Amino acid sequence: MVRVLIAGLVAMVIAVVIGPTFIDWLRRRSVGQQIRAEGPAGHHVKQGTPTMGGLLILFAATAPFLILSVHTLPGFTLLGVALGCGLIGFLDDYLKVRRRRSLGLPGRWKMLLLLAVTVGMAVATTHIPDVDTKLYLPIVDWHIDLHWAFYPFLFLVIAGTVNGVNLTDGLDGLAAGTTTISLLTFLSIAVISWIRSGSPGHRSNTYLDIAIFGAALIGGVIGFLWFNAHPAEVFMGDTGSMALGGALAGFAVLTKTEVLLLFIGGIYLVEALSVIIQVVSFKRTGKRVFLMAPIHHHFEMKAWSETKIMVRFWIVCAILCAVGFALYYRYYVRFRL
Repeated sequence: MVRVLIAGLVAMVIAVVIGPTFIDWLRRRSVGQQIRAEGPAGHHVKQGTPTMGGLLILFAATAPFLILSVHTLPGFTLLGVALGCGLIGFLDDYLKVRRRRSLGLPGRWKMLLLLAVTVGMAVATTHIPDVDTKLYLPIVDWHIDLHWAFYPFLFLVIAGTVNGVNLTDGLDGLAAGTTTISLLTFLSIAVISWIRSGSPGHRSNTYLDIAIFGAALIGGVIGFLWFNAHPAEVFMGDTGSMALGGALAGFAVLTKTEVLLLFIGGIYLVEALSVIIQVVSFKRTGKRVFLMAPIHHHFEMKAWSETKIMVRFWIVCAILCAVGFALYYRYYVRFRL
């Protein structure tokens, strides 16, 4: 447990200490956010705010993890998924900055690259004993073996979570705050799994490594949030949102709590569904359900302040995560006995 606490603390300190220098470096190189013309009018003042802050999160989290890790395949699989998705986001951010417009990497290329990340994780999971092709459904207490369908399902989990977090990253502190809450939930799950994996001195290094990475990532996000709180000095960009989405998906798969991601990542599901509903409704009826999608922009159009939206979304995220954790403690802990 000491390693877990140190990883989180060190990552947070790294992010807070080097944050100002990193932000100044981005500003000097004109690595600024490109704002969509059709976005909320209040966002136009954010044009040029330094972006790619996800690099700060990833560096702050990776450094202490590599030092404190017990070097297990699950731990490095999590790191690889986060870095792989972060690299896709970085390419997207880089193209936006270079072209000076809000359109970066084409959607089909993002999907193809996410498929490559999924293949990498699928290969890794075949060598991890605790991960199989079965899906556990709490409440009804069913175990469904997906067999080969597990791998398309894995792609849906990764791509869906990545895109959900990416859509949520639209207001100062919104994505950073909600992902911190979601990551804290997965950290709790990993710690409980580690404690219950055996007697002291004989516990699973797998869950310890997962917890160390979770703590390091949380520390990096909290350190980044120090500068991302309204009014933001830096944005995480797709580099950060896609990396965090990939990490959340990885936690769900490696802890075998994929179904609970519907709650732990519920706020991202709501954001994604709001976009889908808006698009389908407009194409079929010519009418919009929301004033603007994703849904956090709908509340902006209703004259809610960014801070009010952010805090209320944090609250909803915390409630959903509490439900997810309660289900884990009630059903999954019993299952692991």
